Amino acid sequence: MDIFVPDIYAQSIYTINYKKLKKRGIKCLLFDLNNTLASYDDDYPSDKLREKMFELEKDFKVIIVSNSNKNRIRPFKEKLNIDSSFSSKKPLKKKYKKILNMYNFKDTEVAMIGDCLLTDIWGGNRMSFTTILVNGVSDSEPFHMRFLRIFERKIIKKLNKKGILFKGKYYE
Repeated sequence: MDIFVPDIYAQSIYTINYKKLKKRGIKCLLFDLNNTLASYDDDYPSDKLREKMFELEKDFKVIIVSNSNKNRIRPFKEKLNIDSSFSSKKPLKKKYKKILNMYNFKDTEVAMIGDCLLTDIWGGNRMSFTTILVNGVSDSEPFHMRFLRIFERKIIKKLNKKGILFKGKYYE
């Protein structure tokens, strides 16, 4: 069960203490796209998201790591002017390892930020990254994600009983 426990739980990408992450030695931020940076219905990044990514790029290497295809990610990659990894097959390690090698980062220098325990947090924990769970930006999700959420709720319920993770109770 520990493989699903995030190091940090924040309300959104806008409430994360990035200064603390920098002090911890984090140099690279990996962001999930769907329901973390934007809703599934958004075709382009919001102005607020563009401002945040521009601000973060001053202190970190910022990369979108998504299971979505290239066409879904392209407008975000281009409008935000950041690198991306599409069809990442999270929680598998292959794309994460490629990023580490390509940018010469150590696992201790990377944080994975996402809304899903079964893809983002599990994948990041498998790589020994700092993992940050955020609430989804929308309740509207495609069928495959609603299906995954059934299992996620069961995991959260078990973690809740152990006193480890409580939905809506944020921690750093």
